[in-house]
Amino acid sequence: MAVPVAFFGLFFAYPVTAIVGRGLKAGGDWQFGRIGDVLARPDILDVLWFTTWQALASTALTLLIALPGAYVFARFDFPGKQLLRAVVTVPFVLPTVVVGTAFLALLGRGGLLDALWGVRLDTTVWAILLAHVFFNYAVVVRTVGGLWSQLDPRQEEAARVLGAGRFAAFRRVTLPALGPAVAAAALMVFLFTFTSFGVVQILGGPAYSTLEVEIYRQTAQLLDLPTAAVLTLVQFAAVGAILAVHAATVRRRERALKLVDPGQTSRRPRGPGQWALLGGVLLTALLLILLPLGVLVERSFDGAGGSGGYGFGYYRALQSAGSGGSSTFLVPPLQAVGNSLRYALVATLIALVVGGLAAAALTRRAGRLVRGFDALLMLPLGVSAVTVGFGFLITLDEPPLDLRTSWILVPLAQALVGVPFVVRTMLPVLRAVDDRLREAAAVLGASPLRAWREVDLPLVRRAVLVAAGFAFAVSLGEFGATVFIARPDNPTLPVAVARLLGRSGELNYGQAMALSTILMLVCAVSLLLLERIRTDRSGEF
Repeated sequence: MAVPVAFFGLFFAYPVTAIVGRGLKAGGDWQFGRIGDVLARPDILDVLWFTTWQALASTALTLLIALPGAYVFARFDFPGKQLLRAVVTVPFVLPTVVVGTAFLALLGRGGLLDALWGVRLDTTVWAILLAHVFFNYAVVVRTVGGLWSQLDPRQEEAARVLGAGRFAAFRRVTLPALGPAVAAAALMVFLFTFTSFGVVQILGGPAYSTLEVEIYRQTAQLLDLPTAAVLTLVQFAAVGAILAVHAATVRRRERALKLVDPGQTSRRPRGPGQWALLGGVLLTALLLILLPLGVLVERSFDGAGGSGGYGFGYYRALQSAGSGGSSTFLVPPLQAVGNSLRYALVATLIALVVGGLAAAALTRRAGRLVRGFDALLMLPLGVSAVTVGFGFLITLDEPPLDLRTSWILVPLAQALVGVPFVVRTMLPVLRAVDDRLREAAAVLGASPLRAWREVDLPLVRRAVLVAAGFAFAVSLGEFGATVFIARPDNPTLPVAVARLLGRSGELNYGQAMALSTILMLVCAVSLLLLERIRTDRSGEF
């Protein structure tokens, strides 16, 4: 456990603590009175209120739309089911910048709705809510649907035989069993939307600001570190509370039920009602998931420079710096593709080493301290990435860790987000390995390292590949921290897209669509490969 503790202490706790310290210290003394001063400001109260209510609304809307999909994937067997499962999961691994760009192409100025009916939803809360549902649909489908598929349907059938109606049997038998999974999914959706950054920044405009967006504004634009520090503490406390409740719901889900093989619970739809439900879920996937991504791809091939029709003009423009007289980049934007792939590969390797060691340590130890460390590993998913990125700049700038000008800084920040996915993917599989196999290897004289290589590794190889796929995808799309630390001559894809969207002009907009399409395709291919090697016991994600 020493390596994971050292990694998180040095590259997570230290930068975040340093930012908070600089904001709340004056003359070497802590100024805790600043907390009350900041939280009493009307503009900050508006940010806190909007952050909370939009997260609640996004969570409720996601559950409403995704729960029917969870049931369909759990109980129905139909052609193309595995492909559709992969398709609905693609948005979850897409960078928030790509999600924002896709919905901008659908709902924004000159978008599909604007062209057809003159309707624009960008800079409205509806665009934000719909993008959040798009992004988190798979969280509910996988978390709730995964458990639903393992519930024995004969229990509900027995209740109906005893006289209960269909709804009463569901309410009294199935719903209580699904409760922990629904709660866990709701908490994760609330966490992701509460800390939303890229989606709100692109679609919300200046009128809407979550805590994460406000932290970025206070840090990067206003240089108001005291306000940023207070908001970081507020977000940290909220995320800690959410993760604590989530951990409790996961433990309830793990120990409360007797589960069966999912292959025994699914069957072909029967009757017009079930076929209508399947059709509704397919229509939802088409309109909510495929339509925004399809419009994004279509806009990337639109005629560049007013030429009309379709072509590769925007893609060709990516090959040169300063296309159309723009000084957005010091290097050709297409170079961001190579930069992102290299950074993501290194970040994946770091995440696998740190996350694998953490998962192994959590498997072999028990107790309240270990459960606390398990929860702490999830913090990078919710704590302000903006704070982490800015913290890197002000803390890792002196020997022996003078990394501010080093390329490794970006993969380190990306790995922080990848480690939780590695741990959550590998931990259930490692816990399922029979301890007697390890003991037998030790009796035969194998060292701990050899026992792990000969016993654990063959059994968890697929889980390692799944973990690597998730870590690669989320590292590729990390934006909040990278926007601070990526050098102008080595931008990543999300940073390049954000820069292009931040400048006016048709060419910049088209290049942003083209880069977003490239990033989407890379993430989608990673996810589809992941689905082919995935097993039913490959963890929560």
